[in-house]
Amino acid sequence: MQNIPCKMLDGCDDLLPAKAHEDDAAFDLKSRQDMEIAPGKAALVPTGLFLELPVGYEAQVRPRSGLALKKSVTVLNTPGTIDAGYRGEVGVILVNFGTIPFPIQRGDRIAQMVIQSLPEVRLTPAASLSDSTRGAGGFGSTGH
Repeated sequence: MQNIPCKMLDGCDDLLPAKAHEDDAAFDLKSRQDMEIAPGKAALVPTGLFLELPVGYEAQVRPRSGLALKKSVTVLNTPGTIDAGYRGEVGVILVNFGTIPFPIQRGDRIAQMVIQSLPEVRLTPAASLSDSTRGAGGFGSTGH
């Protein structure tokens, strides 16, 4: 198990991200302040969380399915990427695609965060690429 150092803003220890179940993939991120997002608008929601991800790791901020389905609220830049070198407060860009204002209370679960190790890769220029069954087809080319 990899230990990831984290720090909470003063007075925000109760907002420390946690997994709801032991076998969950993601940690719940919570808002550190009350706010409201108007219909059709986006806002940066602060979490009070600061991370020290090791080199070779990233954190991805993803929407909560219940908020998306029931409230039409999602993470605008999904998935939001937190790089290993970032030491600022983790914020979540939420957008309200609904028709009524979306209120947020301090402590509300607003998104989820997955921490992953990254393979070490290098892009290598090549004169040509091998053929594949799919080829250059994309953007709906499978008919589904």
